[in-house]
Amino acid sequence: MGRFAKCMLAVLLVCTFSFPAFGQNFRVVGSWSFLSLYKNIEGPFWAEGLEKKTDGKLSAEVISTLGQINVNGVGLLRQMDNGIFDIGHTLVNYVVSDCPELAGLDLPGLSWDIETASKVVEAYMPVMDDAFLRCFNVKLLGVVPYPAQVLFSKEPISKLADLKGLKVRGSGWTTAAFLDAVGATGVTTEFSEVVQSLNRGVIDAAIAGSTPGYFAGWGEVTEYLQPIPVGGWALMAAVMNIDTWNSMDAKTQKTFMTAYTENVLDPAWASAGPETLKGIELLTATGKYAGQEAQMKLVPYSDEDVDLAKRALTDEVLPKFASQIGPDATQRWNDTIGRVVGLKAIAK
Repeated sequence: MGRFAKCMLAVLLVCTFSFPAFGQNFRVVGSWSFLSLYKNIEGPFWAEGLEKKTDGKLSAEVISTLGQINVNGVGLLRQMDNGIFDIGHTLVNYVVSDCPELAGLDLPGLSWDIETASKVVEAYMPVMDDAFLRCFNVKLLGVVPYPAQVLFSKEPISKLADLKGLKVRGSGWTTAAFLDAVGATGVTTEFSEVVQSLNRGVIDAAIAGSTPGYFAGWGEVTEYLQPIPVGGWALMAAVMNIDTWNSMDAKTQKTFMTAYTENVLDPAWASAGPETLKGIELLTATGKYAGQEAQMKLVPYSDEDVDLAKRALTDEVLPKFASQIGPDATQRWNDTIGRVVGLKAIAK
C-alpha cells in the first residue's frame, strides 16, 4: 500500500471512530399493523415523523410488527434485552406472567371510560417504569389504549349474567378471573387465534376492542355484541432497550420523549373513544353506518350488568391480584390506582 493510500486510510479511520453519526436510528417492532393505532398514528411516526420532528437527529426503521414476528409479549422483551431490537410493543396483559404487578393496570371493570383509564395509567406510571426495568431490563416509553374491550358472543345473551356456563376468551389471567367470577369459564387465547377457536367451538364468546374485533372478522363468527367495557382498554406498552436509552444524553432523551408524546401518546388517547364507537357502529350498522348490513345484534347493558361487573372486581379479582403480588406491591397499587378509583386491594 502506498504512502498516500495509508494516509487516506488513517484519516478515514479517525473520522469513522472519532465523530458520531449525525442521526441515531432505532430498530422497531411495531404493534399490529392492520389496526388503526398503527396505520394512523404509530406507523407514520416511526416511518418519517420521528426524523422530521427531531430535524434528522433521530430516526426509526420498522423491521417487523406484532403478528408478523414469531414472538410477542415476554419473548419479544427478552429478545430486546439481547439487543436484537431497540423499541418494541406489547399488550401489558401479555407480560404479567413474568411481572405480576403490571396486571394491576388494566383490571376488568376498573376503568369505565377513557378519562378514568388515562388517570389510572398516569398514576401507575412510576410503578410500571420500575417494573419493566426490573423484570425485563427495558425503559417504558409510554402506554396507549386500544378501543374499549367489549363482549362478542356466538350464543344468545341479553345480560352479563348470561355468560354463566360459557367459555369466554380473555387476554390475561385477571380477565379470566373476572369471567370465572360471573359464572363463565375464562380462557386465555391469543388475539390471532380467536376466530379459529370460535369456529371450532373451543370458546363461545370473546372479549376484545370493538374496532380490532371488526377488522379481525369477529363479527362474521359471532352474533351478539354487548358494549360493556368489562375487559378494560387493552393497554399497549412501548419500551426501549435500556442500553439504547442510556446511550442518549439527557437532552436527546427529552427530544425523543417530546416527539413521541406529541405524535403518538396524545393522539392515541384522543382516538380511543371515537374508535370504540366506530367499531360498535360498524358491527351493528348503527349511527354513521345505519343502513348497512349488520353483522351483529346490539345488546345494551344495564345498571344490573354494571353492578355485577363491579362486584366481580371487588370480591374476586382484586383479592386474587393482591394475593399474587404480595403486600408491598399491593400497597403501591392502593397508593396509586386505588386512590384514583376509590378502591382498596386486600388479599384474602
